Amino acid sequence: MGSIELKSVEKWFGTAQVIKGIDLKIEEGEFVVFVGPSGCGKSTLLRMIGGLEDISRGSLEINANDVTDHPPSKRGLTMVFQSYALYPHLTVAENMGFSLKVAGVPKAEIDKQVNAAAEILKLGPFLERRPKDLSGGQRQRVAIGRSIVRDPTAFLFDEPLSNLDAALRVEMRYEIAKLHQNLKRTMIYVTHDQVEAMTLADRIVVLEYGHIAQVGTPRELYERPANLFVAQFIGSPKMNILPCTTKGDTYQLDNGGSGSYDRTGDATKLGIRPEHIGVVAAGTGQCDGTVEVIEYLGADTFLIVDCGVEERVTVRLNGDTDLTPGTTIGLHYPGEMLHFFDKDGQAL
Repeated sequence: MGSIELKSVEKWFGTAQVIKGIDLKIEEGEFVVFVGPSGCGKSTLLRMIGGLEDISRGSLEINANDVTDHPPSKRGLTMVFQSYALYPHLTVAENMGFSLKVAGVPKAEIDKQVNAAAEILKLGPFLERRPKDLSGGQRQRVAIGRSIVRDPTAFLFDEPLSNLDAALRVEMRYEIAKLHQNLKRTMIYVTHDQVEAMTLADRIVVLEYGHIAQVGTPRELYERPANLFVAQFIGSPKMNILPCTTKGDTYQLDNGGSGSYDRTGDATKLGIRPEHIGVVAAGTGQCDGTVEVIEYLGADTFLIVDCGVEERVTVRLNGDTDLTPGTTIGLHYPGEMLHFFDKDGQAL
């Protein structure tokens, strides 16, 4: 089993409160990702679960047992850090089996556990090498293998891919996803990279200044953000947010565009994702704008459009485009793809 529950958890450093009453239940076998900007408390929260930081107030339960005051060694968890923390003088096999050796496990059993983990992580050919002879991705796999052999209740990952280059990050995301599928263990993963969050998570916990802004599946957060913070944090490029006013069953943009409004409550902001905006002839959409910049990325092209509002509007197109900077275009905002937010930033 591997259920984890936080109940009204708080963390204070002196007079500064960094975790502000977190209530969260993580089910057995779930892959949950903590995501948020730097300083939001995600790594602190993970370290509190692992026992590396004390809980100032509230409680932590693992498998329905209160472990709030238990030391890390008594929680049945294992942690993988962004720094590999491998012993340079030991071989891969010795690094992976070190904790079992310290615990007095017989050598035959250590070898069995290490070989099983090495097979999962494709480390068999490297067992006799030392860390200096490995690539960054291989070292991270060794660090993960060291956790696997301990047979933990749950895995805690603290930004494990942040030291890798872009290509290795993609490779290791795949490895970690496959690891979760094979082991079916609870995993909690901290990252500031929303791509990692969206591709790995069963559920994402979005943190904002020490509290939970929203919890949900990647699809729920992307399609139904609860507030402006989540709307702009999840999604790349981020959601376009435009000032608006509402009157009856219509909305009015600051630049003169308008459309139908079917919400309850008054909206002050309209949101629309770049890929949901249609490019139409000038004068036939919700607003006109001038193409300022065109960013060609192969499969996608991004248009940065000046629509006479405070922020530029980003439009995402498939493939290449014949448009050129300086062209005036119309932008169409499909009603079913619009998000509206009130003066407090809450979704309507």
